[in-house]
Amino acid sequence: MKLTLGMIGGGPDSFIGAVHRKAAALDGHFDLVCGAFSSDPEKSRATGAALGLDPSRVYGSYDALFAAETSLDAIVIVTPNHVHFDPAKKALERGIHVILDKPMTFTLDEARELKSIVDRTGLAFVLTHTYAGYPMVMEARERVARGDIGTLRKVYVEYPQGWLSGFIENAGQKQASWRTDPTKSGAGGSVGDIGTHAAHLAEFVTGAHITHVNAMLNIVVPGRKLDDDASALLKFSNGATGVLAATQVAAGEENNLKLRVYGDKGGFEWSHTDPNTLLFKPIDAPVQILRTGSGYLSDAAKAYTRLPAGHPEGYIEAFANLYGAFAGAVRGALGPAPSAADGVRGMAFIEAMVRSSNSDQKWTEVTL
Repeated sequence: MKLTLGMIGGGPDSFIGAVHRKAAALDGHFDLVCGAFSSDPEKSRATGAALGLDPSRVYGSYDALFAAETSLDAIVIVTPNHVHFDPAKKALERGIHVILDKPMTFTLDEARELKSIVDRTGLAFVLTHTYAGYPMVMEARERVARGDIGTLRKVYVEYPQGWLSGFIENAGQKQASWRTDPTKSGAGGSVGDIGTHAAHLAEFVTGAHITHVNAMLNIVVPGRKLDDDASALLKFSNGATGVLAATQVAAGEENNLKLRVYGDKGGFEWSHTDPNTLLFKPIDAPVQILRTGSGYLSDAAKAYTRLPAGHPEGYIEAFANLYGAFAGAVRGALGPAPSAADGVRGMAFIEAMVRSSNSDQKWTEVTL
């Protein structure tokens, strides 16, 4: 039986709402039955009508949704960062499972409180760090864990975008406007928007946690209120070191997330521009090209794959894999998916990056 799903956010000006709806529908786990798609009731009604929902189940606020929907299985929250905590808290307190866009909350204190509610209620909670849903990311995670590259020594993760190279938030571009507004985005700009993706990817694949950062945050575009360029040296819990760069002013770049991890026996390289390929670089043999859909991959990677080798899968499918993990969690069997603990770590990473950049001491502990 399908799980009933409601959505908060994801109205006419939201690209990510449509992505979530497609991902939730892909494998048939969920039936979207209601929503509060915008704080503007007119826009919410228009979105509901476009989706063919019963007008009586389309609301002008999430409070109205929670008051009326008493038997909902799950809710997905795809609002700007400052509207993450309250609806997630209210959903969990009503016994509704939650899938939440990243970063987890507006502040670290909110993230800590939300995790405590998740722990107390025992409800399913998944944070949509999309890139954990790619089969070859899962393959890298499995092979690092089994020791294919030996002892982890070095991690390089970079996430260049170019879409904020101009002062477009001043021209009515909604996605830019809230992401560069400290009252809506939080303490971090690029470091919160994409730096958290980079940090989570590094931790998800290696199994090690970032414990300290030595960061530099920049505001490159004049007039901008939050960082649009971030970089850091990293220390990991197992003694490895790393480098992270996340920028939204690399003009000409689209979404070129890349991860390289190295141990004493070899390394792995994965790039979002070719997500169905994982490069394995053993120390004493030629580079091996590993491909999605191939029989030699781990069961974990195969579970995240729908098509035979040579048939590309991508962003929607990666999102859908997280929705599949969420459906499993609702039914009592959660696989490896970004959790509330990951959400707290992400918020701690943002705050440590900001503190480090503003400090003369530089090396700053990631304090959970």
